Amino acid sequence: MRIARFTAGENPQYGVLDEEADELVALRGDPLYGELDPTGQRVSVADVRLLSPVIPRSKVVGIGRNYADHAAEMGNDVPAEPLVFLKPNTAVIGPDDPIVMPPWSTEVHHEAELAVVISRLCKYVPAEKAGDVIFGYTAANDVTARDVQRSDDQWTRAKGFDTSCPLGPYLAVDLDVTDLAVRARVDGELRQDGRTSDLVHKVSELIAYVSSIFTLLPGDIILTGTPAGVGPIDVGQRVEVEIEGIGTLGNPVVRRS
Repeated sequence: MRIARFTAGENPQYGVLDEEADELVALRGDPLYGELDPTGQRVSVADVRLLSPVIPRSKVVGIGRNYADHAAEMGNDVPAEPLVFLKPNTAVIGPDDPIVMPPWSTEVHHEAELAVVISRLCKYVPAEKAGDVIFGYTAANDVTARDVQRSDDQWTRAKGFDTSCPLGPYLAVDLDVTDLAVRARVDGELRQDGRTSDLVHKVSELIAYVSSIFTLLPGDIILTGTPAGVGPIDVGQRVEVEIEGIGTLGNPVVRRS
């Protein structure tokens, strides 16, 4: 099952995707905080604007160098423990929203990632119980100012600027993420082509590790890392992140004048 957050020109609402009809079955309220309660309304996907499927109330937790091939292409070893950083919720945008290049960077990269959406407040979650706190999964682009990442001692500026965390297009519930394709394209050119089976630290391990540091809240996001093939994006280009079973997240790249 895939859930969308969307607007038809009014307040945002949620809907379950009917794949055969390419329609959304509208829901009452936020499914993170209640049951899936259909309103009876159905709308065509073509007639709505899809939004980020979740706006984290608290935080986006990133994991660095969690694919061996990406660590190698960046000239780094794979860390023994997950390498954790934070992105603020103000970094989140949805499908087709513009990625705005920061004026203080001249080298911005795409990073296609599987994102985990947390379902409830939790702390110190054992790996074997991680599934109990997962609401679903979505696609993410961990947009990174690479030149600033190299120059700064911390990654906050490089990875936390506004529009640096596109999410979408759908939130997939009950998805087996053991071995899914994770791809990135820029103007249709395939740049990244990895699989979640190559994650160094698996999703359950990440939830256990991250929840030992932070209390996780409903709607918090964990980005699981990116495969090899990251590279620059520039004004006028369109970046697409595709994750098998979730869909394709596309965003144009702009720079404020």
